[in-house]
Amino acid sequence: MRVAKFRLPALAIGLVAFFAASPAAAPTPAQSWPQRPVKFIVPFGPGAGADIGARLLSERLPAHWGKPVIVENRPGGDSLVAIQAFLSANDDHVLLFAPSGNFTVHPYQFEKLPYAPADLVPIARVSNTVVAVGVPAADKLNTVADFVAAARAAPGKFNATAVPGFTEFVFDYFAKTAGLNLQKVPYRDTVQDATDLGEGRLQIYMSSYAILRPQTEAGRIKLIVVNGRERVPTLPNIPTAAEAGYASLEYEGLVGLFGLKNMSKELNEKIAADIVAVTKDPAVTERLTATAQVANPGGPAQFAESVDRQRASIAKIAQELGVKPNR
Repeated sequence: MRVAKFRLPALAIGLVAFFAASPAAAPTPAQSWPQRPVKFIVPFGPGAGADIGARLLSERLPAHWGKPVIVENRPGGDSLVAIQAFLSANDDHVLLFAPSGNFTVHPYQFEKLPYAPADLVPIARVSNTVVAVGVPAADKLNTVADFVAAARAAPGKFNATAVPGFTEFVFDYFAKTAGLNLQKVPYRDTVQDATDLGEGRLQIYMSSYAILRPQTEAGRIKLIVVNGRERVPTLPNIPTAAEAGYASLEYEGLVGLFGLKNMSKELNEKIAADIVAVTKDPAVTERLTATAQVANPGGPAQFAESVDRQRASIAKIAQELGVKPNR
């Protein structure tokens, strides 16, 4: 099964040309970092789960760093837009704040990547974003089984989308194993997807709950499953994928901070220590929970291990789907 296409030849060519020509910037010594404002680049628009987490940290980190932290939203292009902005800055004061699943799937999407996966170095794990599946409330579908039955009865008639990356792979795996023929609709901005779902232009959408929440609370979207292994305290009546009988939908939304590969281990550890300290603040944990995120702080080694496990999971799904890079 193929995932939805976003053909970006100009962007890819531009990235390759830039990185081939860009000299390595001199890294800042850990003891004197930061020397100027720090920027977090987020691959989604405002309001997405990663954006909320980035802004929570940006409010508190200046107390540790003595410099402001700016959040810059760069949505689009399967996260390549954000990765381009991060890597082209070539600056250890510009960091990527993102769900790892958005780009750990790139080797299975692009025949020739415009960057090397090793360019994105895990620095600090922050949270697991709660991911859920929503349908239009007007469709009167209450469970995953209801949706599957309706979609099977109308092959090719249901429009579907999922956040690009690992989320989309998991959703495609579910569709294949459930025997569904869905029309995939690509979007540049994940927030618009939820609006279209609530208005019935989409029939199913898998995304972070932060994106689905406004339309859900407005009564336009109905959640039929949360994709994590455990129920969400703020959504106690929504079953997990396993409880719903569709374990193929299980997904953990890993979010954290990535830096450049020329940053020193000492600097990464320093940044991570402050990120972990802020994430453990009860006020931050409470606000993450309120947006259906689970605080899961960890340092460079812990985050790298988590990302490696995710890569192994993606490889297994890609093999079972028979996914071939097609962009």
